[in-house]
Formats: sequence, C-alpha cells, structure tokens
Amino acid sequence: MNNKQGNILALFAGALLPFSFSPFHFYPIAIVSLALLFLCWQKVSPKQAAIRGFFFGIGMFGIGISWVYVAIHEFGQAGMILASFMTSLFVAFLASYLAVLGWSVKKVSSNNSPIIDALFLFPVAWLGFEWFKSWFLTGLAWLEVGVGQIDGSLSGYTPVIGVLGVSLLTALSAGLLLVSVQKKQLWAVIALALIWAGGEVLTFKQWTAPIDDEMKVTIIQGNIPQKIKWDPEQLFKTLALYQARTEESWQSDLIVWPESAVTVFHHQAKEFFLDPIAKLAEENNTAILLGLPVLDQETGHYYNSMMSLENQQEAFYYKSHLVPFGDYVPMEWLRGIIKFFDLPMSSFRPGPISSELLNVAGQPVGLSICYEDTFSTEVLRALPEATILVNATNNAWYGDSFAPHQHLQISQNRALEVERPLIRATTNGISAFVDYKGKLISQSAQFQEAVLTENIQPREGETPYVKWKRMPLLLLALFMLLVWAYYRQKPRKQAD
Repeated sequence: MNNKQGNILALFAGALLPFSFSPFHFYPIAIVSLALLFLCWQKVSPKQAAIRGFFFGIGMFGIGISWVYVAIHEFGQAGMILASFMTSLFVAFLASYLAVLGWSVKKVSSNNSPIIDALFLFPVAWLGFEWFKSWFLTGLAWLEVGVGQIDGSLSGYTPVIGVLGVSLLTALSAGLLLVSVQKKQLWAVIALALIWAGGEVLTFKQWTAPIDDEMKVTIIQGNIPQKIKWDPEQLFKTLALYQARTEESWQSDLIVWPESAVTVFHHQAKEFFLDPIAKLAEENNTAILLGLPVLDQETGHYYNSMMSLENQQEAFYYKSHLVPFGDYVPMEWLRGIIKFFDLPMSSFRPGPISSELLNVAGQPVGLSICYEDTFSTEVLRALPEATILVNATNNAWYGDSFAPHQHLQISQNRALEVERPLIRATTNGISAFVDYKGKLISQSAQFQEAVLTENIQPREGETPYVKWKRMPLLLLALFMLLVWAYYRQKPRKQAD
C-alpha cells in the first residue's frame, strides 16, 4: 500500500481501538486494531512509521478521550472553538507518543524480519508505550488495552501479571493474528489459541479466600449537578439529601458517600452536621465513609479527602495523586486566562503517601479517590492488608460521555488484579458493587439519585500480582526482547 493508504489505515485502526472498551465491550477489536497498526509499520521508513503512529494515536485518543471536550466546554465554560482547540491539542500531544514509538521501533527493526518484529518487538514496544503514558507528566493510565479484556479469556491473566501484562498479551495476540493471516502459519494460530485457552483456564482459579462474615454496604448517589454542586445556596439541600438517605439505611454496616459529597471544609461542617450524624451512626452501629475537603488552618493548604465516621471517631484518607486542572492547576499563571483554569476547589495539595489503612466497620479498607484507581501500583499499596476496596469518584465533569463507563471498567480490573470486592460511589453515576473477580454485582443508572445496597464478602490473601507486582511482566518482556535480538541478528550473519 502507498503512504496515503497506510496513513488512512492507521487512522482507521486507531479509531477502532476505543470500541474494545466500555460501553461497547467489543474486546476482540483491540487485537484487530493493533494487528493493523503492526501491519502499517511493516516495510516503511522510521519517518513513515512515525507518521502512521501519529495517525493511529489521533484515531485512538480522538474517540477514546473525547470526553475531555465535555469537561472543558460544559463545566470549564470554554467556547466551542476554544474547547475543540484545547481537546485537539491534548489528543495530538498524546498521539505524538505513538509517533515517537513508531520511529523508534523502525530505527532498530529490519524490514527483512517482519515476523519477529510483529511477535516480539512491537508487542514489547506497545507495553513500553502504555507504561510511559501511565507516569509521564503525572501520568494518564487510560485506554490500556488490557482493561478492555475484562470480559474475555485474557482476563484470567490479570491477577497474575496485572492489566499491563494483559496489554502485552493482547499485543502479542495481534502479532500472532497478523502472522497467521499474512504468512498462513498454522503454528501462529495454535500459539494464539493456547494463550487464550490458558487465560480461560485461569479465570476459574481463586487466589484469595473469604474472611469474616459478609457485611451489608450501602452506596448513596446524590446526583447533585456539577454546575450547582459548589454553590453555597445548594449546601443545605445537599446535606439534607445525604442525611435523609443515610437515615433510611441504618440497617447497613457501612454507608459510602461519593467524592466531595460535603461541599464545605471539614471544620465548617463539623459541629452543625458531622458530629450529629456521627452520633446517629454510633447509635445504629453503622460506619460512614464520606468525601469532603479538609483545610489545614495553619498552612492554608487543603486536601481532597475521604473521612470515616465510626463510634464518633474521625479518620481521614487524603488523595495523593491529583488530577491536573481538576484538582490543581500545574502553572498558577494560567488562572484567569479562561474559566477552565479557575474551577472551584482547584488548588488541592497532594496528601502524604501512607501504608496505614483506614479501618472501617471492622475491615481494613484500600481507599482511592477518583482517578487514583486508574493507577494499578497505587492501589497495590493497600495490599495484601486491605480486605475490601473503595473508590469514591466525581464523574460529573464528563457528562453523558464514555468516561464514566471507561472508569468503571478500570475499577473492575483493579478488583480483579487483587481479588478484592470493590465499592464504587459516584456523584451521578455509575456507582457499582464489583465482586472479587471483577464482575458487576449491581450498578446505578446515570443522572439519577440512587441508593444501592449489597452484601459484600471481605477477602484475604495474595494474588501473584500482589505478591510479585510487575517483576514477572518485566522478565517476560526482557525475554521477548532477547528472543527478538537473537533472531534479528540471524539475517545479518547469513548475509555476512
């Protein structure tokens, strides 16, 4: 194919990839998408591979994170043209990662070895791209292809090598698919079938065990619109709503409110609201987890926090991985340029990273706030001590977009990686209960007030991923690179 056809194919392949994620769940599409990308990188120059990588990224991120536009336009109050420009700039920046990746792999690969490139180099390169994206400039661990495999056989590997490991196996599957179609190699089909069969067998394996009795948990989704959430006139209506729904749920052992459910600082709400509801909770033998900002009155710094109320005792978890422009503005001089850079409560400070867990309703809890749970290694800090996971989120910023669905699917993978049940409380949906295998027990509708109650079984023990973290994955990637390097040299030796 010529350059123009290759560029169009790369753009199309990238645009396919988001459909492997929620809300579409066509997880095999990820393999087809990456196989087409690898095809586009065959027999081209490094420059052309960079261009095709960029086009793939435009398709992938242009559709996959289109929800950024909603946050900038609807809630950041930027005009359509400005919001479109900022979103396009963000998409182009992320697509440049894949341009660099395409250039890099073609600098070290050989056009005489397409099979070993597709099977070893390209999958490891994709793994490197996802890893780099997850930490560079505070990280964006979004659209990791392993996440979309939660409904498929490859999810059996998730508790063993984590989501990034499943991303590598997805990319390897793409390479095997390409080789089987291009070269009509039966061994490639067999290898692909064995990888997927192995994953299917592993889905039946239980790495952890139940501990203690089941606990009854209630999630309260207040559905307070983002546009009025921080309006002082809305405060008492919001607090009254959460208190009323809480008093209807005293039969539960634990009641969870979402991120920033209380929209004033802790010290402002303590006497007139928090102390009275804590007393009621004690009388009913119920624990409450709720989100609210906490101000350090000595330093003036404030934190995005989750607070537990139990036996009239307070304990706090402070969000440590903040969202740029949502929780804080990276460059303060940007404030005042447009309203998007001056959102309410956008000067949070990161909380300290601590291994000490909140003990709630008799269970050590692995807590995360908002997109902290998109970072697998950060959730691992709470393991193996945590017996349940809780994620409190405000997805209202993204309206009726792909983001809430994608984020829920990410949370499902966090539960599966460590085999712990997960409680997910959001402001306006999607709130959910997820079992230790990453399957949805129940979920709320979006943009509706909702109360969900389920019995949750705490669990103990370690999955291989909890025990060994990413070491097996790194060893696997290194082995694949060594195999690639060995076979990469063989054509040269024969030529000599």
